[in-house]
Parts: sequence; structure tokens; C-alpha cells
Amino acid sequence: MDKPLQGVRVIDMSHVIAGPLASHYLAQLGAEVIKIEPPGGEVMRNSHAPGETNAGGLPSGFVALNAGKRSLAVDIRRPEGADIVRALARTADVFIENFRPGVVARHGLGYEDIRAQRPDVVYCSISGFGQQGEWARRGAYDHVVQALTGMMMMAGSDEDAPPVKVGFPVIDVAVGMLGALSITAALHRRNADAPGARASQHIDASMLQASLMLMYPHACTYLTHGTEPRRVGNRGYTGSPAADTYQCADGWLSTAANTPAQFRLLAGVLGLEALCEDAALLDLDAFNAPQGGFVIARDLPTLQERLRAAFAGRSAGEMEARLNAAGVPAARVRRLGEFLDEARATGALAPVRYGVEGAGVDTPGLGFRLGGCEPAPQTPAPALGERGRALLQELGMDTAAIERLQRSGVLGAALP
Repeated sequence: MDKPLQGVRVIDMSHVIAGPLASHYLAQLGAEVIKIEPPGGEVMRNSHAPGETNAGGLPSGFVALNAGKRSLAVDIRRPEGADIVRALARTADVFIENFRPGVVARHGLGYEDIRAQRPDVVYCSISGFGQQGEWARRGAYDHVVQALTGMMMMAGSDEDAPPVKVGFPVIDVAVGMLGALSITAALHRRNADAPGARASQHIDASMLQASLMLMYPHACTYLTHGTEPRRVGNRGYTGSPAADTYQCADGWLSTAANTPAQFRLLAGVLGLEALCEDAALLDLDAFNAPQGGFVIARDLPTLQERLRAAFAGRSAGEMEARLNAAGVPAARVRRLGEFLDEARATGALAPVRYGVEGAGVDTPGLGFRLGGCEPAPQTPAPALGERGRALLQELGMDTAAIERLQRSGVLGAALP
């Protein structure tokens, strides 16, 4: 089927994860994405993690985020390089950048500069702390924003323990998703207007705001009541005593017996039915209330100890199967690789191949299907400058002019 963003052209002047992830979604949904890189390539193209098997000489993460895009290597610090990007912007519907506020404007590529070239452009700025305010010009990396926003202090089980960060760049990914969402919303708004009435839109997406959205319930509670969230470790968000993670004989098991009905089922599997009648351990009025709710413990330490003891001598895999069969959500704690191998074998995950034979990577895809199909790229991640010559020729530049700019260093040396 036709992809929903077919016919949309995107100039992506971003780097690393957040911006490229936003344009990645747009590319897989059908947009033509032109990736603008410095003559030596962006940092992710040149960042090979230790022990990583590279795809066709490129890091697998770069391949996954940039499949289906075109590449133009140009030095925007040089006036002629910035001129090329501005000329391309006249043909674009969307412009994405993720530098610190003010950086691209110094090179004549800020929002006002691009709006002058394309009056109805959707311009998306992705930054650490937004385009305004005292923190705006600070540099930002995922773990630094986790520290600043309180996310690190919410992880862990002991209030006196050191802070713990999320083990992957969760905020980079979240702000990339928000960037893609906001761009598609802005395109919808623009396209609903009559052609002569279409106005440009400047999107301000920040890692700061993305982190707050990830912590939405806790942030709302503090803003409304001034209550700091307590560390709950591996317990569930509901606080129910049997929504926890237990050590078994051969590993760990996470359960979600949140409601009284689920608690009764879990107690039955464990042979602990008497817990459901123990007024010293449970608030039985709440437990037996017809309107339902979550389980409330009267003596949480003792109840937790009873449950831990019941799980301690059992197999995590066996308990996962028995609890799920009984109607209690449960999962044995796995490593990422173990999960991916198992999910692929059981059909729960059908990886999407990004790239060409011998140079591609398997990825989880976009995370959703449209019309029963999962959007996928038509071409692999581009070599530096790949298909850039055709772009320059579209702008009316002849071979002699292109070669002159290559010799001067404005353009990357290779322009397939």
C-alpha cells in the first residue's frame, strides 16, 4: 500500500540518536529523508562499539536509524555549504536539527532562515533543555538528563542507595519519538489549510520534556500534591504486595497480582490460600470490597517474607507458565539477547531487515503495523554522500561546480 508520508521531503541535519530516530520514523512511513552530514560523516557513522560486528563497515545502530535515507556531506560552516542547505530547504516540507539553541542560526540555518526559503516549512528543533530558559544552552546527554530530572533517584529499592540510571538511552529514544509525532501532527495541520494560507511551524522538542512524559504519573503527583516518589525497586507501580520480583531456585520472576482476584489466583498456585483470610496481613475490607481496587497490606514485611519463601524453592520458568495459565501476569527475568532469541523463535517478534545482503541488520521495526503491514525501508543506510550528486544536480549545479566544491572541502570527497 502507499505509505502515509509519501511525497513529503525532509531535510535532516541531526546527528547521534534523537534527531535521526525522528527522521527514521518519517522515512519508514514514506517520506524522502535527506541526511545532511559534515564532510567526515556524523559521529554515529564513525562510532564502532567494542566487539560490535559492523554492517558493511557501519555500526549496526547507524544502519538501523538511517536506512532508507539519502546522504549529502557538506560543511555548513562554510558559506557555500550553508547556501546548498538553504537551497535544498526550498524543496522541503520538514527541516530537523538537534544542535544547541543558536548553533545552526549562526550559519544561517535557523528557523527564521529556513522559513524565509520555505514559508510553510515544519521546522523541528530537538535539544536537551528546549529553546528558551536558563538551561537552554547547556549540553545534554541521556544520563545527564536522567540525573537532572530525578529519574536516577527513582531507580533502586533502598532510599539511601546511590542513584541508578536506566540501562539504555531511554530519553534519547523518547524525544525522537515525540519529534516524529509532533512533525506528523504539524504536517496534518498544515495540509488541512488552504495552500495559500499554510504557515510555517516551529517545533521545540526537548529531552527535558521527554523525561517528564516518561515519568508522567509521578510528575503529576508532585506538581499537584508536592509528594516525592518513593523508590520501589522491582515492585510494580501499583504498590500491591504481590506485584513484585521474587528470587526463585534458578533465577528471578516478576509477578503482577495487583487485584484481589489476581492475588487469590497467585495464592492458589502457591498453596497459600490462607493469606486471603489473614486480617493481620491484609486489609480484608478493601480485599473483599465489591468495587475492586488494588490489594492493600497491613503488615507488608511479613507478607513479603511469606511470598518470598514460597517462591524461593521453585523454578522461575515453571512458575511463569503456571501463573500465566491461571490468569496472573508473570515473567521470568531474562537478558535482552535471551528474550530476542526466544521471541523470534516463538513468532512474537518478526525482525525487519534493514540493509542489503551482507551489510544489513535485523531490527525490531517501528513498533506498530499499518493495515496489517509493518513499514520498512526500501534502501540501506547510505554511504557518506550517497546519492548526493543527484541532489546537487536538482539544484542546477553542474559537474564542474560540484568538483570545485569537493576540492575546496565544502563537500565530502565521495559523491556517488
